Amino acid sequence: MGGSDENRHGVIGPMNRQQGGLRGGKVIPTNGQTRRALSNINKNIIGAPVYPCAVNKRPFTENNGICNKKIPPLPVHRPVTRKFAAQLAENNPQIHKEETKKPNLISNEALDRIITDVEEGDFNEPMFVQHTEAMLEEIDRMEGIEMEESNDIDVEVEESVMDIDSCDKNNPLAVVEYIDDIYCFYKKNECRSCVPPNYMENQQDINERMRGILIDWLIEVHYKFELMEETLYLTINLIDRFLAAHHHIARKKLQLVGVTAMLLACKYEEVSVPVVDDLILISDKAYTRTEILDMEKLMANTLQFNFCLPTPYVFMKRFLKAAQSDKKLELLSFFIIELCLVEYEMLQYTPSQLAASAIYTAQSTLKGFEDWSKTSEFHSGYTEETLLECSRKMVGLHHKAGIGKLTGVHRKYNTSKFGYAARIEPAGFLLL
Repeated sequence: MGGSDENRHGVIGPMNRQQGGLRGGKVIPTNGQTRRALSNINKNIIGAPVYPCAVNKRPFTENNGICNKKIPPLPVHRPVTRKFAAQLAENNPQIHKEETKKPNLISNEALDRIITDVEEGDFNEPMFVQHTEAMLEEIDRMEGIEMEESNDIDVEVEESVMDIDSCDKNNPLAVVEYIDDIYCFYKKNECRSCVPPNYMENQQDINERMRGILIDWLIEVHYKFELMEETLYLTINLIDRFLAAHHHIARKKLQLVGVTAMLLACKYEEVSVPVVDDLILISDKAYTRTEILDMEKLMANTLQFNFCLPTPYVFMKRFLKAAQSDKKLELLSFFIIELCLVEYEMLQYTPSQLAASAIYTAQSTLKGFEDWSKTSEFHSGYTEETLLECSRKMVGLHHKAGIGKLTGVHRKYNTSKFGYAARIEPAGFLLL
């Protein structure tokens, strides 16, 4: 092989010739064979001792005059198998490229004989192979764990809390920036709108049965007058708070308290307020104009003009939005909670708990199973377990809604305007 051919392959350059051809402490002749046989290289690789301080450098090429990248030295203390040799060629494209350029360095029969001699030797499986298999098993195990974790994350994402106000960001009336603070304020102050659940014990001439008759009648009056929903809830709240604070109400004055409370609620909530004469007319002229105005003064002073308190209605609107309700769910929820307004025993629950329980009961009634989402739990502050007791009582009220004398709510919601919500079968499975 001529000198030009040697320079073309970059095996030995002019610098090596000038330095006398020294390599590894032996004199290499400058003429004749200038390359080491692959069999000698393999022998050195297989049997040579480890010299950690040795650095193998590749010569400069004559063409570009820059150093080629260093190729990591082979693990000289490990035997070379056919598989490992193939892996080296695959992982080191530079070696593969150079070897393909010089196919005549050693015959295939010689290479097979070298590899066969090594394979027939008595030695354990190379350590790096064992480590590789163990590492692959660990990688497979970790991938399985990651897949399980990713599945768990997907479930958590599906059950995560939804942003129920994202659709109203461009609606200034929705006050998205303040809505959470508003309802936080409502939750903190709802206790001020509550009354002792046994306040009737202090009344000498009236009882809870009379209270139920009054409220059932006022629900029908509210429906006939086509007043706003907020007005009904505030009317009942004013009645209970006044009766709890004023302990000497005569039986014949109880209806007067009811119509006066509705007049005050209308002045606070309605745009068009019913006139006093209309209230006298619906009470069958049992009271005069003066009596109504005097009772109005007494109630306003007793309650210290404090009419701005959260009722179940404000919580109903928010919790229905969190439940992503449709019209059917909304009507059934209001039917259930209005049944509770008539019942004296339901005063033991706060307005927010009544609202959440009514929606939970309505959802369970329509779907046939218990349903309370993470979003509803987050915005209401109540878990499914905390609602079950109140919900079971609501199911009992639903069962007897059209029975007895107090059927005003049932008749109201048994019309096409309210979607015949009263005809829906109650969720009896909640009682089990």
